[in-house]
Amino acid sequence: MTQPHDLTMLEQAAAIRSREISPVELVDHYLDRIDRLNETVGAFVHVAPDQARAAAKDAESAVTSGGDLPPLHGVPTGIKDLYLTADMPTSFGTGAFAPMELGIDEFFVTKLRGAGTISLGKTATPEFGAPCYTEPEGHRPARTPWDLDRSAGGSSGGAGTAVASGLLPAAPGSDGGGSIRIPSSVNGLFGLKTSRGRVSTAPLSSEISGLSVHGPLARTVRDAAALLDAMAGPSPQDWVWHGPPATGSFLAACDDEPKNLRIGRYITPAVPGAEVAPECVEAYEHASSLLEQLGHHVEDHPTGFDANLIELFENLWAVEFAALPVPIEADPGLRPLTRWLRERGRKLSALDIYGALGSLRGVARAELEKSAVYDAVLTPTLAQPPAKVGQLRNDDDPVQDFENQKRYTPFTAPYNMSGQPAVSIPLHWTDSGLPIGIQLVGRPGDEVTLLRLAAQIEAAEPWAHRKPALW
Repeated sequence: MTQPHDLTMLEQAAAIRSREISPVELVDHYLDRIDRLNETVGAFVHVAPDQARAAAKDAESAVTSGGDLPPLHGVPTGIKDLYLTADMPTSFGTGAFAPMELGIDEFFVTKLRGAGTISLGKTATPEFGAPCYTEPEGHRPARTPWDLDRSAGGSSGGAGTAVASGLLPAAPGSDGGGSIRIPSSVNGLFGLKTSRGRVSTAPLSSEISGLSVHGPLARTVRDAAALLDAMAGPSPQDWVWHGPPATGSFLAACDDEPKNLRIGRYITPAVPGAEVAPECVEAYEHASSLLEQLGHHVEDHPTGFDANLIELFENLWAVEFAALPVPIEADPGLRPLTRWLRERGRKLSALDIYGALGSLRGVARAELEKSAVYDAVLTPTLAQPPAKVGQLRNDDDPVQDFENQKRYTPFTAPYNMSGQPAVSIPLHWTDSGLPIGIQLVGRPGDEVTLLRLAAQIEAAEPWAHRKPALW
């Protein structure tokens, strides 16, 4: 028998409009699942049943009144614990200080409310989103439901396992070095890292590095597109932005099947010492063959990304953490990795950082010019299958911890530097049932082509029917 969480996000929105299910019933269904399963998968660090039920009652009243409803009216979601919410605390994944309640929303959170979504709580993230595993202080690690010994990835690991475990239909995440694509890959989801300027980062992020962006994680391409429609758009405070798609909406773009695209591909990591596992090679080769079968031309792309680019990224990453407004008295309570990043960042001069930013953008421009002939570029999402909980983390040696992460995720960070949109598509599963994602990267500002291509791939080889055992 079909349960409410079996429905896609768009199906839930349609069922609410047709009064087949009420927002109250839907919210209660998900809160019950969270109550039963969250201890197992570590998806939420804060659940807000009273606020969610009150919002659901208001949403139900709006349905019965017969007025116009926003597109995702009454549909549950959750907000990553890195981002401020006016009605819930934010802990930033740290135990170094108490969760904060500042009474303001991020701009994209306000937009999600306006689209009709109801937040059930805050999804887990590692300390300040630094690592690609999610093991926040005071909470259980976020685990992929496909193998509970393995990590849900990071830094949007809570969002990833929430969607993959049927605790949410879809969720927003953020991505500064792979933090949407990594959990999408290890949780068997579709995830979209947006172009720089597609979704507002106001009011807190100054976008100096331009690395981090917001985007959706979902079970289907169309759900992700609909959530992006709800999130996208600039605030009056933004100085980098993209206008709306020519298709009118990202969801509408999914109905236009692409033809005769030119796809570049590469599989040699820029990170020294990174080795691509056979399962990830198999997924990459399978994706290449499928794209050819769909009528596209696939050819090898000699990327210009190399080890020098990774060092530039590391310097910017370190100085961003050094610049976090953490009270000095809270420093001893930070994770070893966070403290090491902050110490490294403090040792860099202003000239070091300005030079790194300029060099990085120069390399990115060269790659953008080189890859401009392609409609998309194909790579593995990750170099390895989902890592076991604790496999990458090393509190005794944060330098090795960071090196472990780099070798695990060598294909994601370059596109935060270039600002291009990129998706992870759950196109492959190992013989033991672990999901393996493949990455497609688009031209700057061209989420539309990526969504069209991903929807075409999904129609050819669907994945949303796959469910983990705890589903």
